[in-house]
Amino acid sequence: MKKILLASVAALSVGAAWADYPDKPVTIVVPFAAGGPTDKVARDLAEALRKPLNATIVIENVGGAGGTLGATKVSKAAPDGYTLLLHHIGLSTSPALYRNLQYKTLDDFEYLGLINEVPMTLIARPNLPAANYADLVKWMAANKGKINLANAGLGSASHLCGLLYMSTVKVDMTTVPYKGTGPAMTDLIGGQVDLMCDQTTNTTTQIDGGKVKAYAVSTTKRLGGSLAKLPTLDESGLKGFNVTIWHGMYAPKGTPKAVLEKINTALKTALKDAEFHKREEALGAVVVTDGRVNPAEHKKFVADEIAKWSPIIKAAGQYAD
Repeated sequence: MKKILLASVAALSVGAAWADYPDKPVTIVVPFAAGGPTDKVARDLAEALRKPLNATIVIENVGGAGGTLGATKVSKAAPDGYTLLLHHIGLSTSPALYRNLQYKTLDDFEYLGLINEVPMTLIARPNLPAANYADLVKWMAANKGKINLANAGLGSASHLCGLLYMSTVKVDMTTVPYKGTGPAMTDLIGGQVDLMCDQTTNTTTQIDGGKVKAYAVSTTKRLGGSLAKLPTLDESGLKGFNVTIWHGMYAPKGTPKAVLEKINTALKTALKDAEFHKREEALGAVVVTDGRVNPAEHKKFVADEIAKWSPIIKAAGQYAD
């Protein structure tokens, strides 16, 4: 009885110690440079999160090594809820891409909830002769060994989508990595490369302007807006093909349960914010509203993504130190 009483008192003491959280600014680490898509998501979320969390939120950009430097920093931060990580799909692909990763994705973080998903589009140089996806399939069959597939660099969204696409259609292509989406898109528009699979945040303007050809979207359901007429790859014959660039929030392992619950509750409120939805829609992103906003389902989702991407990346033999 005495042991049970002491344990209960200890639990109450721990809870009381964090009752005032947060009582100072909370930092969200973005593992990429300022101005990019992930940085924009973080800043939009910070606006929606400030009120329900009742805290000043600071965005800290820690770019480099495909997002692994920022993730490493958070994994080693004090587990007190004042240093959080906002990362994208790269958190699930880095275990296969990087040989010397300084953290364990499923063991060194507390999972707080998924935030959004961004669809991908399969696009081509404007003078590629295929008029639709069926024509593209025929063109690829007739040009095996001659096709160039651009991407924005190792571990980028376009790199991952391209790997999965090649693996699915079983057509060998020469991958051409660039230092960012900008130069890759420039060469695609100029006809120096043939294809690219990239986020709607980077492609919609070019598609609408007729600067590139668009053949399909990567989601299992068609998109709305100006891309509503584009078929899905799933309906075009690649059954089950589904790639989105998602973002989630994380805390260092060992962060107190009371703090995690406060952050998750505030996050769920922020994800219902009308202005946040409006800003995400402008990016071509879809705010997550299903069970993946809960920590357990968020972690399961990431584990499934690791299982999905690891064999594809390893088969391609594309690694970084």
